[in-house]
Amino acid sequence: MTTVSVTDLTKDYGLRQGLRRRPFRAVDRVSFDLLPRRTVALVGESGSGKSTIAKLLTRLEEPSSGSVDVRLPDGTPVVGSVYRRQVQMVFQDPFASLNPFHSVGHHIARPLLLHQRTRGTEQTHRRVLEMLERVNLTPADVVAARRPHELSGGQRQRVAIARALAPGAKVLIADEPVSMLDVSIRLGVLNLLARLQREEDLAVLYITHDLATARHFSDEILVLYRGRVVERGPADAVILDPHHDYTKLLAQAAPDPERVGKVVATETVVDRSAIDDSVCYDHHLRAWVEHGAPTAAVG
Repeated sequence: MTTVSVTDLTKDYGLRQGLRRRPFRAVDRVSFDLLPRRTVALVGESGSGKSTIAKLLTRLEEPSSGSVDVRLPDGTPVVGSVYRRQVQMVFQDPFASLNPFHSVGHHIARPLLLHQRTRGTEQTHRRVLEMLERVNLTPADVVAARRPHELSGGQRQRVAIARALAPGAKVLIADEPVSMLDVSIRLGVLNLLARLQREEDLAVLYITHDLATARHFSDEILVLYRGRVVERGPADAVILDPHHDYTKLLAQAAPDPERVGKVVATETVVDRSAIDDSVCYDHHLRAWVEHGAPTAAVG
């Protein structure tokens, strides 16, 4: 079973200011492990560095320092084309990640052929239908002939999941996989990911700003703020008993039907003085610190 060890992962960018470029650290010495049949959730607001970490793990970008060590069950390091086959990503927007000019069958057949998982048209077609059935898209032959615009958002995301698993991936990077889907179908997609994780022994990195799904879908939660991990631990412990003030703000900002009608001031138990204004660079967070945490979701 494939494992991933991330050690002191760092990513720096250069931001242009007039004729000068100043450094900007998007990810600052992040470390964690991904193990088979376990899910690690990266939680944080927009701009905290979550998607940058996903790009680093999938080799869409190279880290400035630190390492991502992927190993096969026998301890062999995974490099080159084998790495790209083992580590796959499910993007946030299922429509943007699929080519509108090609059929669903083409999207799944292409990674099968590129990674030499099948040979010949007949074997490839049979495998495409099997993958569609595994993600509950039936009748598979009808779905395979359709194009992305003919599917619903949930169906498109299922196609994206099937495409990610087609090369035989054992590490799945799910970057906000349900944030652009209707609330009514989010649970179905998350349950699908959980089932595939058990059946395929997948190690999953679940990136989200939704604390509710992070708690119920993950085993461990890492709270990311300004590129740094400010809190980590078992999912229930981080959500129900947060220690860091930023985690408390995120928890207070999550919708809670039981808080409807209560006075917001009575809910704000965070020691705001403990959060330096120089750290609260985001205007949403600064508003929370100055005026109290709202009950709207972080986004």
